[in-house]
Amino acid sequence: MVRALLLFLSRQKQLRHWMETSSTARRLSKRFVAGETLDQALALSRSLNGEHISVTLDHLGESITSLDEASEARDVYLQTLEAIHTNGIDGNVSLKLSQFGLDLDERKCLANVERLVERAAAIGNFVRVDMESAAYTDRTIGIVTGLHARHQAVGTVIQAYLHRSQADVEKLNGLSIRVRLCKGAYLEPASVAFPKKEDVDCNFVELMKLLLDHGTYPAIATHDEKMIAATKAYASAKNTPRDAFEFQMLYGIRRDLQRKLVAEGYRLRLYVPFGEAWYPYYMRRMAERPANVLFILRNLFRQ
Repeated sequence: MVRALLLFLSRQKQLRHWMETSSTARRLSKRFVAGETLDQALALSRSLNGEHISVTLDHLGESITSLDEASEARDVYLQTLEAIHTNGIDGNVSLKLSQFGLDLDERKCLANVERLVERAAAIGNFVRVDMESAAYTDRTIGIVTGLHARHQAVGTVIQAYLHRSQADVEKLNGLSIRVRLCKGAYLEPASVAFPKKEDVDCNFVELMKLLLDHGTYPAIATHDEKMIAATKAYASAKNTPRDAFEFQMLYGIRRDLQRKLVAEGYRLRLYVPFGEAWYPYYMRRMAERPANVLFILRNLFRQ
C-alpha cells in the first residue's frame, strides 16, 4: 500500500516541484543523501571515517537517456575516485550499469566502466557494480567477470530473493570476485524470486554462509537485526576474523545499529548517495519509512 502510494506521489509534478525547491524537504532528504555536490559527499565521508566507518559513494542519476549522459556519469565517477584518493578517504564507489549506458549500447557501457575500473586498479581502489532488476543479472555478471579477469578491482552485488543466487555466488566465489549480499528491492515475479520474506531470509543466511566460507572479503548488506545476528553467530562459530568481511548499510538507516556494530569491532561501510538527482532515491527511502509520507503531505501546501 505504501509503496503504491509512493509510486503515485513520485509522478505528481506539484509534489516533485515542492520536494526539489522546499527547504523543509531538503532538510529531511539529508537523512538519506549526502548532498548535491561531490564536496558535500567528501565532507560527510570524512565525518564517517572519523567514526571508523568506511563509505561507498554513489552518484545518483541512473535514469539516463543518451550516451552523452553516460559519458558525463563516467567522468563524475572518475573525479570521485580521484577525490577519494587525493583526500585520503576510506572509501570506494558504487555504480549502476544503466547509468553508464547499458540500455543504449552495451559495448560503450563496458568501455565507460572499464575506464573507471582501470583507474581504480591503478590507485589501489575498488569499484562495486550494483545489481539492478533480474533483467540485468546476466549482463551485469558477464561484464563484472570480464573486467575482473583484466583488472581485479571490481565486484558486484547478489540479491538473496532471486532463485538463481546460490549458483551466482558459487561462480563468483570461484573467481575470487568480491560480493555484496543484499535481500533485493525490485518487484519480481515468483518464477524469478522468492515471494515470501521467510524464504528470502532463509536464502540470505545460506548465501551469507557460502560467502563467509569461500568468498573474497564479502559484504553483508542488511539492516535486519536477525540477519546481522545470524552473520555474527556464524562468523563466531567458524572463527572467521572480523576483518575478513564487512557489514554494509545505507546512510541514514538504522544509525543505532551502525554505532553498535562499530563499537563491537565489526567493519562497517555505508552506501552514501549524492547528486542533483536525489528525488527518485529519496522517494524509495521514503517508501521504507511510512511516517515520512504523512510528513510530506502535511507540508505540501505550506510553501
